Amino acid sequence: MKAYVLINIRNGEGMAVVRQLRRIDGVTSANFTFGPYDGVAIVEADDTKKVGAIVHDEIQPIPGVIDTLSCLAVDE
Repeated sequence: MKAYVLINIRNGEGMAVVRQLRRIDGVTSANFTFGPYDGVAIVEADDTKKVGAIVHDEIQPIPGVIDTLSCLAVDE
């Protein structure tokens, strides 16, 4: 199961958040972006429950993360 997690980040904290994202087990890629979202993380896990746990327990508590939007990949 793969999910693209779109992240709104507080001003000035983007790179620090991305560094934290890259340390999380299950996050296979994380980038600072321009556009409506400030960061994107790719999360891979065995099932949707585990994806949800990574987002809720690992990504959302990072200082500087304002909110997230998870988009599940359906072509795998």
